[in-house]
Amino acid sequence: MSNRTLRVNELIQRELGDILHRDYQSEAVAITITEVRVAPDLRDGRVFVSIVGDDATVQDRLRWLRREAPAIRTELGRRIVLKYLPKLDYVFDKSAARGTRLMRLLDEIGGAEKGEPAP
Repeated sequence: MSNRTLRVNELIQRELGDILHRDYQSEAVAITITEVRVAPDLRDGRVFVSIVGDDATVQDRLRWLRREAPAIRTELGRRIVLKYLPKLDYVFDKSAARGTRLMRLLDEIGGAEKGEPAP
């Protein structure tokens, strides 16, 4: 990945976080932009989001985010000057949930080795 692509990824991530924080405070309170991956030609990109809540909340917030994507992209275009502003696809990032599950499993294994009952 080129240095320019990395800088564009970081810039888009920072600006998307700011747009959600300022313009969509109440709706986006549980949404965190974890990573942005833009194609080398800057035409397409994926935005990985982490959402706090149960499965129903996650699906609801993801639907809302995809519904608001054109307005968010318009605001992003006002803030970032690029020849091509990427068309962004929002994807749920499961890494936080996977990490929490892994830590819970490690804690259970550690407790079992010490002779403690599993929670």
